[in-house]
Amino acid sequence: MLSIVIPTLNAENELEATINAVARAKLPSEIIVADGGSTDATPAITAKTGTAFIAVPGGRGPQLTAGAAVSIGDWLLFLHADTRPQPGWDHIVQNFMADAGNRYRAGYFRFALNDTGAAARRIEAMVHWRCRVLSLPYGDQGLLISREFYDFLGGFAPLALMEDVDMARRIGAKRLDPLAAAAVTSAERYRQGGYLLRPARNLLCLGLYLCGFPPRMIAGLYE
Repeated sequence: MLSIVIPTLNAENELEATINAVARAKLPSEIIVADGGSTDATPAITAKTGTAFIAVPGGRGPQLTAGAAVSIGDWLLFLHADTRPQPGWDHIVQNFMADAGNRYRAGYFRFALNDTGAAARRIEAMVHWRCRVLSLPYGDQGLLISREFYDFLGGFAPLALMEDVDMARRIGAKRLDPLAAAAVTSAERYRQGGYLLRPARNLLCLGLYLCGFPPRMIAGLYE
């Protein structure tokens, strides 16, 4: 069984479409929404779709940890609320899970934005370079990992920010595989934050984190 854990915080604009997209998977699965204190319709949307819901304070790291703790699947897929795997993803994931050699490996989707402009294509190219050269997929690319490997790594660190980078580094470049499927993420944050300014800010936050600054100090800049 595959357990799909979706961390949320005021995700009413995207959540229902994401739940519907993954609910159509042709494999045994469950969906768990781990909410960080939404004040919008996120809890109501979760109830409407019949999806399991847990409330978890403390940021995305604790949300992902709590979602994994209540799940029952042999495999885990961590997925952002505004990220939707494209048709056929379930077959790719099922093949990955069926390969015994992947018990201690993890997979991630190819990054794509729901924007037809050239700026979006440049962002996608930058993400592809980051994954290929630095082996640092972010949370908006999903993370597929066996429970056995997840437990071996100690799960997600209790970080409000950079929990995905921390996990990718602990998994290691040689145990991270790109999946032959894309996941499309909402480009709204780039439209609001700027296609130049937002990536620059993200890069600065990553640099500060890698230099040892605690995530709580970086969070304000990131937001």
